[in-house]
Amino acid sequence: MSKELANSIVETLRQRGFQAYLVGGCVRDLLLGREPKDYDVATDATPEQVMEIFPQTYAVGAQFGVVLVPEPEPDKKAGDERVAGNSSRSHAVEVATFRSDLGYSDGRHPDEVRFSGDPREDVARRDFTINGMLLDPGGRQTPGEVLDFVGGRDDLKTGIIRSIGDPERRFEEDKLRMLRAVRFAARFEYSIEPATFAAVQKLAGQIQVVSRERVRDELTRMLTESHGRRAFLLLDESGLLAHVLPEISAMKGVAQPPEFHPEGDVFEHTLLLLENLPSPCPLTLAWGALLHDVGKPATFRVAPDRIRFDGHVEVGVKIAEEICRRLRFSNDEAAQILALVENHMRFGHVSRMKESTLKRFLRMPGFDEHLALHRADSLASHRHLATYEFLQQKRAEIPGANMRPAPLVTGDDLIAEGHAPGPRFREILTAVEDAQLEGRLVSREVALEFVRREFPV
Repeated sequence: MSKELANSIVETLRQRGFQAYLVGGCVRDLLLGREPKDYDVATDATPEQVMEIFPQTYAVGAQFGVVLVPEPEPDKKAGDERVAGNSSRSHAVEVATFRSDLGYSDGRHPDEVRFSGDPREDVARRDFTINGMLLDPGGRQTPGEVLDFVGGRDDLKTGIIRSIGDPERRFEEDKLRMLRAVRFAARFEYSIEPATFAAVQKLAGQIQVVSRERVRDELTRMLTESHGRRAFLLLDESGLLAHVLPEISAMKGVAQPPEFHPEGDVFEHTLLLLENLPSPCPLTLAWGALLHDVGKPATFRVAPDRIRFDGHVEVGVKIAEEICRRLRFSNDEAAQILALVENHMRFGHVSRMKESTLKRFLRMPGFDEHLALHRADSLASHRHLATYEFLQQKRAEIPGANMRPAPLVTGDDLIAEGHAPGPRFREILTAVEDAQLEGRLVSREVALEFVRREFPV
């Protein structure tokens, strides 16, 4: 629906006498035959004029010339208040006034914005040539005309990420553009033009001034867009990796025992693992995969028998916790990422697990992600999937009621038996559930007799 909305906005603006075009990533994607995720419009109408023409708008950046125009809501009347809060904007189109930006003291926002009537001036302040084209949508029968003042079409054809104008100036304006260059190169499997790449290498250290949330979101896109390996190779080559995730950079050159990891060092293993993640990939799985061996560099040692990483899981959880805190993941996201790191080695013990332990393992929250990580981990090393297939079979064989049965004994039952509430409650209830999961207790009466015998008051 956003495409129709964007075209309608362009048409409405033109009917009012303004210039208006589709612009940016949506034009790039349309020329590549891809479905854009969202649509942006550029116009010479000022934000005030846009808000007058489209009364239902989100005031998100009018001082920078940006207004969001949502799908019309039938139950709202023209003139209703504009929304600036947390209302849904999933079907909104960003409408930006042609402008030139003067100065970027904070490395993100322009110090001063000067609105313009010239689309060339507007394009000149954008990031990359492939994102700097304008498109006249045209009518139903008339193909749209592309306005390309920066050579974006040629760079699309040859597969090049190139800054518009002076690359150092573009990156000084918004340091995040350095990460975006890497992400676009990975996503489209393009090369980064030499002068643009040299500017990234020169300015890589300045990425640290970018907010951690923006860095996190850009890295997350790299990890979940199915080109994580190439993205992290480029991050490393550009010098950005050492500044945004030094813990991953530290994996380079950390050897592994070849009998278990013929693929190479910890860094190479991790990048191969990223190649084997499912698509689409959940955020938490992607980060859990990236960080699953983050404790290995700190625990590397050469033992008489082989290379070892004693305690790398425990160390890795602590390092991953710091990364999650630094990048400001939500509590729920961090909990799942840390769980993936903490449990990834348990798959090696599956064949020796008691039935109760195995069932508890299988019913862990988000187990699909744990299993997907194990599969990718295996494919990135020894390539044996026997454990993965065994667990898939077990999940199919064990009914849900047997995986998480209703308790046979409760805390109230223990009190009635004369046990005082306290830490031993958990021990008793766990022992009862273990026996229940293993099929040794099948009724409340038998379970209570088990408690009386094994845990006398």
